[in-house]
Amino acid sequence: MSSVPHDLMEGLEKPSFLRQLRPLDWAWAAVVLAGAVFVYVHFINEMWYWQEIILAMAAGGLIAVGWRWRAMQVFSLVVAVVSLFAIWLYGSDYNAQMTNPILHYALSSPAGIAWMNGLLLASTAAYVLGLVAKSDRLSELSLRAGSWLAWSGVGMGFISLMVRWRESYLIRPSFGHIPVSNLFDVFVLFCSLTTLLYLYFESKYRNRALGALAMLIVSAAVGFLIYYTVVWHADKIEPLIPALQSFWMKIHVPANFIGYGAFSFAAMVGAAYLVRLRAERVNPDGRIARRLPSLELMDNVMYSYNALGFAFFTLATILGALWAAEAWGGYWSWDPKETWALIVWLNYAAWLHMRFTKGWRGKPMALWSLVGLGVVTFCFLGVNIWLSGLHSYGKL
Repeated sequence: MSSVPHDLMEGLEKPSFLRQLRPLDWAWAAVVLAGAVFVYVHFINEMWYWQEIILAMAAGGLIAVGWRWRAMQVFSLVVAVVSLFAIWLYGSDYNAQMTNPILHYALSSPAGIAWMNGLLLASTAAYVLGLVAKSDRLSELSLRAGSWLAWSGVGMGFISLMVRWRESYLIRPSFGHIPVSNLFDVFVLFCSLTTLLYLYFESKYRNRALGALAMLIVSAAVGFLIYYTVVWHADKIEPLIPALQSFWMKIHVPANFIGYGAFSFAAMVGAAYLVRLRAERVNPDGRIARRLPSLELMDNVMYSYNALGFAFFTLATILGALWAAEAWGGYWSWDPKETWALIVWLNYAAWLHMRFTKGWRGKPMALWSLVGLGVVTFCFLGVNIWLSGLHSYGKL
């Protein structure tokens, strides 16, 4: 009789990750690689080795994410197909959005971003109703609607960014640039990425009630985006200033906003933790306590997303230093944005240190995450509004 422990035998018998992949997963990888090869062949004369490395890493990362989260396979393909359809409708005429009803009402970047705003606000309302509704049936329907609205909103967000990228070239080839160069663009990116990070949680843990709190930060960003558009007409596509005409922008800004999005979502998980903690004290069997995830799960999720945000924010800071050395001749100049980025980095380094080495958990860490959101918000937005420096590209 074998003396190998039963749990060890189960581990040995478990197939490797690659063996768990389905034919559709390999088809997904083939499609992404084909797209990467097409981009490489089409733009080979305009790329140099750094951009080739970024393209390879982006393709590999998208394949890996799609394998781990299969909903991303369908989502990415839908975004790609609809974006290419909109670009095809434009042809070579930027003014086509004025005469083509599909572009005018749905797929031009102004229309698409308006749809994103409405869908994400409606999603938040549906999630809140699902959390507080007395009827379990109404709660389930509202939460399901909130999820579909969130997927639709984030889809329109990414489609709009892709189309806006093409529109910048149609206005004038010299204008053409990736749409992450000003406060308007990055707010669209922030709303899209933060919603997508929440939807990964929802898919993995099969709990939609957290959306009632997680999507509040997205709705706040949407509110600012609407104000910024209506009052300041900030949705216009403008040419890049010389300091931003660098390939570093294409990787520094997205990495930064994955970090911002992860920190923001972790803070809202912290808020949900505090809400459930209070709900359990008032009525342990109440609908709020029953519908929100467990305290232990939220504590672990808060840790995971803060760690994810810290990793990407660290990467973005390193990339920013390299960009600064190229643009301004030095890696660090104590510009207000750099100083506040360091404050954000130190705050989350301390948070992770106390969690990892001291075992801090629960309410103090949830409160700390909310404080961290305030620090992130000032670094993201406050510096642009109230302080001046080398990074003053988005003043109000």
